[in-house]
Amino acid sequence: MKVILLENIEKLGKEGDVVDVAPGYARNYLLLKNKAFVSTTENMKKFEQIKKKRATEYQKSRAEAENLAEKLNTVSVTVAVKAGENEKLYGSVTSSDIAKLLAKEGYEIDKKKINIEEPIKSLGVYTIPIKLHTEVKANVKLWVVSETV
Repeated sequence: MKVILLENIEKLGKEGDVVDVAPGYARNYLLLKNKAFVSTTENMKKFEQIKKKRATEYQKSRAEAENLAEKLNTVSVTVAVKAGENEKLYGSVTSSDIAKLLAKEGYEIDKKKINIEEPIKSLGVYTIPIKLHTEVKANVKLWVVSETV
């Protein structure tokens, strides 16, 4: 049975490929999970429309991410934390802490998009990368300062 793939499927093909699969696999998995269409001329036209719509949505989301990245690249946030000797923190600054700081500045960023490799455990200035889109990244400057009592 010939089907048009609607997404990349490992060991089978890429989005838009017309592949020949077993009828049971097509009926019970690919068609049921909306991962493919039966290959007909009508469905090819339908797939082309879906592809155009996805492309415009992708471009729109990329443009929005680029605008947000321009704004975020100028943002600098400060967090005051308790610190001990040798500028070591009692605890750490995590991506969720950074997301809360950005929310106070008016930027709602999901903590999963904030890419710190490990929690920050000492005072200083850090550049925090934020992945806004598959192709767009921003950098926010984070100042970790000692809390005054």
